[in-house]
Amino acid sequence: MPLLIAAYVIAFIDRSNIGMAKDRLEIDLGLSATAYGIGAGIFFLTYALSEIPSNLIMHKVGARFWIMRIMITWGLLSAGMAFVQGETSFYIMRMLLGIAEAGLFPGILYLITQWFTLEHRAKANGMFLLGGSIANIIGNPIGGVLLTLDGLGGLHGWQWMFIIEGLPACGLAFIIWKMLPNKPTDAKFLTRDEAEDLEARIAAEEQAGAKAAGNSKLRHIVKDKQILLVVAVYFTHQIAFYTLAFFLPTIVGTYGKLSPIQIGLLTAVPWIFSAVGALTIPRLATTGSRSKLITTTTMIGIAAGFTLGAIGGPVLGLIGFSLAAFNFYALLPVLYTYPTTRLSGSSLAAGLAFVNTVGLFGGFTGPYVMGFIEDTTGSKINGLWFVVGMCLIGALLTLGLKRGSKKVEPKTVTVH
Repeated sequence: MPLLIAAYVIAFIDRSNIGMAKDRLEIDLGLSATAYGIGAGIFFLTYALSEIPSNLIMHKVGARFWIMRIMITWGLLSAGMAFVQGETSFYIMRMLLGIAEAGLFPGILYLITQWFTLEHRAKANGMFLLGGSIANIIGNPIGGVLLTLDGLGGLHGWQWMFIIEGLPACGLAFIIWKMLPNKPTDAKFLTRDEAEDLEARIAAEEQAGAKAAGNSKLRHIVKDKQILLVVAVYFTHQIAFYTLAFFLPTIVGTYGKLSPIQIGLLTAVPWIFSAVGALTIPRLATTGSRSKLITTTTMIGIAAGFTLGAIGGPVLGLIGFSLAAFNFYALLPVLYTYPTTRLSGSSLAAGLAFVNTVGLFGGFTGPYVMGFIEDTTGSKINGLWFVVGMCLIGALLTLGLKRGSKKVEPKTVTVH
């Protein structure tokens, strides 16, 4: 888990660090808020289109090799963001970065399903997703410091930020290649009996869930109304999540005359609360009824947080964004347990990628709409009302969520 969390920390910093550079990119490259929003969001279009092929490849070649490949390519491309010259190159590099990173998130979620039974899966997902919170807690302040290097070596501060934050992915890739086991029976820290027992219990749960839901083949995924419901909820969640990730530094910048370091520190505050949400709430989702209650209340919490962010000043607004962030990772690990109770084998790998693929279009929609509304109205916060509306729709959709099957009884488990 520490390796997976570290990978997600670096990945999230590299995909979202343009939030700290937004104002500088607009000045140095002449980008409009709409162009910035398109560039921030277009990452998710190519990322989404490459998700399912990437996850199916990982299912065949193994997580260890494929995660290493992903990290090397995205690290080099993220560092290459330092050399964008205008809108066109900005769009191209963001699209390439999306292709390179595709498959990491659903791939790791799939890997987690091979290591944790359903009872503990939401907790494990929460631990992994904690990496996103850590990334924003440390990434924004680090980005603020790196922006102060403006002029060093003839480079802008944002260029130094992309280079310094991009290259560590390449180093971690080789550590993962050496240390990450693909499955329990490959792990040196488990006995053979322990590993085989764990794999048998997980396989029994997968087969029972897939049989109950009728999802034994890939084509069944897109016909499953519950999985489509998960996709729709995830779409609204991602609109809110990436609106905050890409536009919070700009919104905080309107609170007064603040330095890049001060903006970085203030934007880290909501993500501290997101880490608390990831650590405390998902572990409570031990039953289907609890999971449903958590998904509904957390979506309402996100909507309430953005409402406070839209109407409040510096103090109330930051409290609102912290409330929204707390609920981001309280919801997501639980939401991802739903498809894992309805799929198995290659359909599980493809199904998780499908959920992430379609849902991530919210990652394009949120930043694009925020940038468009900012250019149209001249306000940096008016777009938040769009986010509030989408989150309320997401809360209503959670009322229809159902798991694939009951917990597998011990007598159905075969231990080798």
